[in-house]
Amino acid sequence: MKKIIVINKPSHSVLDVPGVEVISPRHYLSDDSYSKLKNIRVFNLSNDYAYQTRGYYVSLLAEARGHKVVPSVKNILDMKERALVKSVSDDVDDLVQKSLKRIRSREFTLSIYFGQNVSNQYAKLARELHKLFQAPFLRARFVHNGKKWEIYSIRTIPLKEVPEHHLPYLQSFAAEYFGRKRYDNARQGKYLYDLAILTNPDEASPPSNKKALTAFADAAEKLGCYVEFITKDDYDRIGEFDALFIRETTAVNHHTYRIARRAQSEGLAVLDSPDSILKCANKVYLAELLRGARIPTPQTLVLSSDNPKDADLLGFPCVLKLPDSSFSQGVVKVNDKEEFRSKVREMLKASDLIIAQEYMPTEYDWRVGVLNNQVLFVCRYYMAAGHWQIYNWNSKKKSDVEGNFDILEPSEAPSAVIETALRATRLIGNGLYGVDIKEIGGKPYIIEINDNPNIDGGVEDRLLKDELYRKIILFLLEQTNVAK
Repeated sequence: MKKIIVINKPSHSVLDVPGVEVISPRHYLSDDSYSKLKNIRVFNLSNDYAYQTRGYYVSLLAEARGHKVVPSVKNILDMKERALVKSVSDDVDDLVQKSLKRIRSREFTLSIYFGQNVSNQYAKLARELHKLFQAPFLRARFVHNGKKWEIYSIRTIPLKEVPEHHLPYLQSFAAEYFGRKRYDNARQGKYLYDLAILTNPDEASPPSNKKALTAFADAAEKLGCYVEFITKDDYDRIGEFDALFIRETTAVNHHTYRIARRAQSEGLAVLDSPDSILKCANKVYLAELLRGARIPTPQTLVLSSDNPKDADLLGFPCVLKLPDSSFSQGVVKVNDKEEFRSKVREMLKASDLIIAQEYMPTEYDWRVGVLNNQVLFVCRYYMAAGHWQIYNWNSKKKSDVEGNFDILEPSEAPSAVIETALRATRLIGNGLYGVDIKEIGGKPYIIEINDNPNIDGGVEDRLLKDELYRKIILFLLEQTNVAK
């Protein structure tokens, strides 16, 4: 990927980075040769990003030309909204307090160059703010309100405002920043797409095992992708890619949702989309959605501190769920009123609303994998040994954590199960979903809809094998043009 720095006076630039072209805003905007180039990354260091200035138009036209640009117009506008700056900066509040605790003045200004500061003691804070507010040069102003430090403003700074004694650091930071970018000459023209696969190497039970992740990468490369496995620490690099595939357990109040949102705002195709995460991850929302569509579920009540006894209507045992529970975690079975009331009090400390559901014992749960409103796979997940769920996270024997499974051709599964799964996922979107269903007396009941269902090597791929991975990656790549 060709890299270009746009700066007001290229002849006076202190930035001399091998392999990076330095041009003026006028040159970038008026030279037709740049509008025709593809696979370009633009670093906009113009003196002014104000609306309708040349600096603003560099970022605007870069996006229109399909060039990757930093900062994007969205980033430029976001920094002008103080409420949004405060909201986003809440993510680093603890780090702000820790980094500035020894400062005795009421105000403090932090200059950030390519994600770094000239003082090592502010290195982590500079790096995290650069991830949140992506621009080559930033200046963060902090104010102490008598109780704590707050970010008062974040703004971009022109090169001409960089203090002279910072310039030697600037050259070093630039060399390091551009040197670590993943694009190199060997990749130019070789790949059609850049695909990021988000994982968490430390996750105990991820949605895909190592065998499946390798299969996804192989399928993507055969379809013309450069594939890179990323983690939450790569938040600031999302704009480098064309598509994002999330293979980490998702939640709304979580970095997976924030990364999905950022990817979507940067024009990437995203699986799981933030909308799907939002709709599937919260069981209160899902219960209301399914009830409104008259799709059968176990009898369900939403409990709060105002109605903690209502679940007596369900009888015992019954099941309590935290709204953002997943993979059987945050889900408990209670056997009597005393246990119920104790658990409700405990769970209401974590969430203002919780779910109480009728207990429906079955030998197995159906899992219907759905992609783009079509059935991808059908599994029967059997309950873990001696347990009422398919996962028993409290088991002392690793072999007993999960139950066994069967993989079936969709035509072999009950038609009512398939139809109910498809009805449910149409309420969410056209992405990749796993619908958990219990079948009682031939009638299907939706237990939950997962926005990032398990795709494990040796399990869900047992019938389709490599074709399963190819279908998912192909669907994601087909969305790249839609996203843009």
